[in-house]
Amino acid sequence: MSYAVANLLLTVLDLYWWVVIISVILSWLVAFDVLNTRSQAAQTIWRAVDALTEPLLRPIRNVLPAVGGLDLSPLILLLGIQFLQNLISHSVG
Repeated sequence: MSYAVANLLLTVLDLYWWVVIISVILSWLVAFDVLNTRSQAAQTIWRAVDALTEPLLRPIRNVLPAVGGLDLSPLILLLGIQFLQNLISHSVG
C-alpha cells in the first residue's frame, strides 16, 4: 500500500473517530435535556451525525446487548477504528 493512500485512510479514520465522539456527546446532551431537539440547527446536526454513525453502530448493537442500560457500541466502534489505524500504519512501515 502506498504511503499516500495509507495516509488518506488514516485521516478518514481519524475524522470518523471524532464523528463517533461527537455522536456520544450529542446523545448525552439530548438525554440530559441540555440540547433543545426542537431547534432546527440541533436537528440538522443530530441527523447528520446519526446518518454517519448509525450504519456502523446498528450491527454492533444487534450483537452486543446493552449492559446495565449503557450502550457500549460506540466504544466497540472506537476500538475497531483504532485497530484499523494500527493495522494500516504497521502495513506501511
